Amino acid sequence: MLFDAHCDVLMKLYLEPGKKAFQTKHSLHITYPQLIESRSKIQLFAIYIPSNLKPGQRFQAALEMVNIFHNQILKPNPKLKFVTSKKDIETLAHDVIGAMLTLEGIEAIEEDLTKLEILYRLGVRSAGLTWNWANAAADGALEPRGGGLTNFGHEVVSFLNENRLWTDVSHLCEKAFWDTIEFADYPIASHSNAYSICPNPRNLKNEQIEALIKKDSVMGITFVPPFLNKRGTAVISDIIRHVEHVCSLGGEDHIGFGSDFDGISETVQGLSSFDQYQNLINTLQRYYSEKQVKKFLFENFVGRIPD
Repeated sequence: MLFDAHCDVLMKLYLEPGKKAFQTKHSLHITYPQLIESRSKIQLFAIYIPSNLKPGQRFQAALEMVNIFHNQILKPNPKLKFVTSKKDIETLAHDVIGAMLTLEGIEAIEEDLTKLEILYRLGVRSAGLTWNWANAAADGALEPRGGGLTNFGHEVVSFLNENRLWTDVSHLCEKAFWDTIEFADYPIASHSNAYSICPNPRNLKNEQIEALIKKDSVMGITFVPPFLNKRGTAVISDIIRHVEHVCSLGGEDHIGFGSDFDGISETVQGLSSFDQYQNLINTLQRYYSEKQVKKFLFENFVGRIPD
């Protein structure tokens, strides 16, 4: 069983209407036929607002992506089921795949907590506070200022805490990460790698990884080549290096995967789409026990979904 904590299928379908099809096997990195073929169990679909949209357009775009999720992801596919809780996941039939909504960056809510509440009522169960730049909540990983949580950012995290939702720290700058890790009850990193293996500003330093472990959180190792190494191209063994490093910090029970499929233009050799996940599984099985591999692929993330 596979739990993938991050993809950008909704963004692709929003930006290229009629040109991409979730029903066509290789139209996207992740498609319905690939999920079925690869025995996926839970796929998280991110709502990411393109940076060229202006205030007043962003929340509407989020709503349109929710509509795409229902009309193009769920409605045509009887083996996909909308899940919003651990109970939903635990009661899935053996041949049914759970699909969950997440929010990548709070730009969509336009400094209005009511809009966040609406997205929560529509099924969003995880929220990343930023993308790479600054917004009303905090500064992102590529923002030169490197500021921490704002007052509004604290309000957002309070809402997530009160409603038992994940606060996603991927994309935060260091100061914002530390503010968030102290304040969030349910932090995760949906798609980040280890900075000591690949010093990209989007990756997490050892102290940050150890803080996630201390909070009994989970970190999704991602398949973005520039986050895996500095060579420009990546192979599956690069992913294993990040897994092993997090394990060396005591993170065996805190590792998952967040592919970032359909949010990337370059892919790992041998892992260019969801139907090649088996190549990663085969490699993991060479180095880790069956119990460990099951934890990495599924159990660690599912176990951190708030009841």
